Amino acid sequence: MNDIFHNTYICMNQDKMFFSILKTDKESKARTGVIHTGHGLIETPVFMPVGTAGTVKGVHQKELEEDVKAQIILGNTYHLYLRPGTNIIGKAGGIHKFISWNKPILTDSGGYQVFSMTENRRLKEEGAYFNSHIDGSKHLFTPEKIVDIQREIGADLIMAFDECTPYPCDHKEAKKSMNLTHRWLQRGISQFEITEARYGYEQYFIPIVQGSTYSDLRRESAERISECNMPANAIGGLAVGEPAEIMYSVIEEVTEILPADKPRYLMGVGTPVNLLEAISRGIDMFDCVMPPRNGRNGMLFTRQGTLNMRNRKWNDDLSPVDPEGTSFVDRYYSKAYLRHLIAAREMLGAQIATLHNLTFYLSLMDEARAKIKEGTFMKWKNIMVKKLQQRL
Repeated sequence: MNDIFHNTYICMNQDKMFFSILKTDKESKARTGVIHTGHGLIETPVFMPVGTAGTVKGVHQKELEEDVKAQIILGNTYHLYLRPGTNIIGKAGGIHKFISWNKPILTDSGGYQVFSMTENRRLKEEGAYFNSHIDGSKHLFTPEKIVDIQREIGADLIMAFDECTPYPCDHKEAKKSMNLTHRWLQRGISQFEITEARYGYEQYFIPIVQGSTYSDLRRESAERISECNMPANAIGGLAVGEPAEIMYSVIEEVTEILPADKPRYLMGVGTPVNLLEAISRGIDMFDCVMPPRNGRNGMLFTRQGTLNMRNRKWNDDLSPVDPEGTSFVDRYYSKAYLRHLIAAREMLGAQIATLHNLTFYLSLMDEARAKIKEGTFMKWKNIMVKKLQQRL
């Protein structure tokens, strides 16, 4: 089967999900478009807040919808499978009903979580054996089982099971890992084809380009993933320690190959600067834990640069967190108040900081879409990158 796979891929046309490109930037690969799903439209470029276990930490779904204005959120297959378990999610009628979120949801396959547990997992051709971080129980994830789990969870967009390589890794290790990811992809597509969505709306399967930082491997992987003819394509295995310029170089090479008429998803990236640079290189979708995680630790993103709210310089600064911001956080709360809450370790401080960062990321995507439509994206991007790199 493996030899056959090197010569041909199982391909499937999923016309019910389509990507409409609205405007393409003349000076870069940036574009804005719309993805159609059973739970609504997604305007791209888009940042997707990470709700690993069915919740974005410290943020109510109402706040996500009304204040952050999230179009889509993420869940994680590994975490949801272990707790609360897919049987409970299934009884609720799927993840949307279970968490009371009626907009699109994407679930990661859990590959990154499994492969980061180097001491508690064994990797074989059939899949990944691992011990739960919760109770030590033993489990096996196969490409087929990952599809079945995500079918039962009920996310609109579901990811293929892949192996994630560390950085750095040698070429031989990266190639071996990439080939395993490709073989697992074939099995995942086969399982997806013979199973059906459970809750009355379409689900869409997304393959992942791997190959570490090696140009020849990334190009080979991008070509094979393109041949699968899935409705969207992802790039994994970046932002794992490699220099930003190497990441940008990989993105440029891969987006030259991945079909332009389908959304491109850069997984687990990154800083606001990373997002703008990746958009200019043709990326449409992003996710990252940075906005809530950094917020909980007192780091805030603004249009003037980043703020460390633990710094005493903000102790008596009664100006808004982001004077150019548009969120309710910027309208109602000062740097001094937020600094006080974070220094006092009040829960509200972490909540406000998380909401601020998520709102900033989403509004940055709103602005990027508007600038692409106006035809001024690159000029705006270059100005914003300089501002965003500042530490205030």
